[in-house]
Amino acid sequence: MERKLYPLKFKPILKDKIWGGSRLREVLGKEASDRAGESWEISGVSGDISVVENGFLAGNDLTELVEVYMGDLVGEHIYEQFGLEFPLLIKFIDANDFLSIQVHPGDELARERHNSFGKTEMWYIVEAEADGQLIAGFNREMDRDTYLEHLQRGTLKEIVNFERVKKGDIYYMPSGRIHAIGAGVLLAEIQQTSDVTYRIYDWDR
Repeated sequence: MERKLYPLKFKPILKDKIWGGSRLREVLGKEASDRAGESWEISGVSGDISVVENGFLAGNDLTELVEVYMGDLVGEHIYEQFGLEFPLLIKFIDANDFLSIQVHPGDELARERHNSFGKTEMWYIVEAEADGQLIAGFNREMDRDTYLEHLQRGTLKEIVNFERVKKGDIYYMPSGRIHAIGAGVLLAEIQQTSDVTYRIYDWDR
């Protein structure tokens, strides 16, 4: 007899990054290093699928749960649309330095090139230092030639839009929008299930 679902807890998937810090441990209580940049809380990304850590389902991964519980777990409409593919990746990001300036493909391009979903994101600022900031889009109307000129000259930061952030701010980052998380920012991210990133500029690291 199938046993009923209950509130599930998943083991966090911790990822050290060159730009990571210590706030995943100090603020969120994760068993993380001083270079931890990401804690994936719920993931259906191939190779990094979340595993339950509580109750009788402990040790089962997210794909196995969807296979057994289907619409009871994710909702009938979501199950009909996505099947065994859990459509969201939920994570915390601690930026002790700027992440690369980057962009993500939409669904059509991601399917064509990577057999993946696209990557639209939403950010909630959990904590931010007084000078915490991020990049979201360009600071002017942009055309291809101007963009490529700045990219080749290494002056991309002259044309991107910097925004100061504070605790509680929310940002929507659709696929195709150039962006970067800045130093001193701890945020929660909800995104499509995808790990496809096109890195444009990495601050000469």
